[in-house]
Amino acid sequence: MARNHESSAQPLGNVDRLVHEPARLLILSQLYVIDACDFLFMQKQTGLTKGNLSSHLAKLEDAGYVEIIKEFEGKRPRTLLQLTPSGREAFSTHVASLRQWMDGVPHSN
Repeated sequence: MARNHESSAQPLGNVDRLVHEPARLLILSQLYVIDACDFLFMQKQTGLTKGNLSSHLAKLEDAGYVEIIKEFEGKRPRTLLQLTPSGREAFSTHVASLRQWMDGVPHSN
């Protein structure tokens, strides 16, 4: 029985830990379904503090998963966020790995 569990856990051994972290997974899942959003929208959607969101976005940007665009709307600064093609691929791969793993988990009645 343990052998079955080990084989079903294999896809999780290959997950991108950067994506798997809950806050970053939440950010990526939000950006996956929209073209772009501003920082304040993402903050409201995730419930993260400004500092925490900034920290996670910096890690995702460094990995090439998120593009952060600084602009002005009139005289007000605005920060736009969007998923890069690499970020879209990383998120899709992560979801596929989780689905594959879940398919191998025995169901109880």
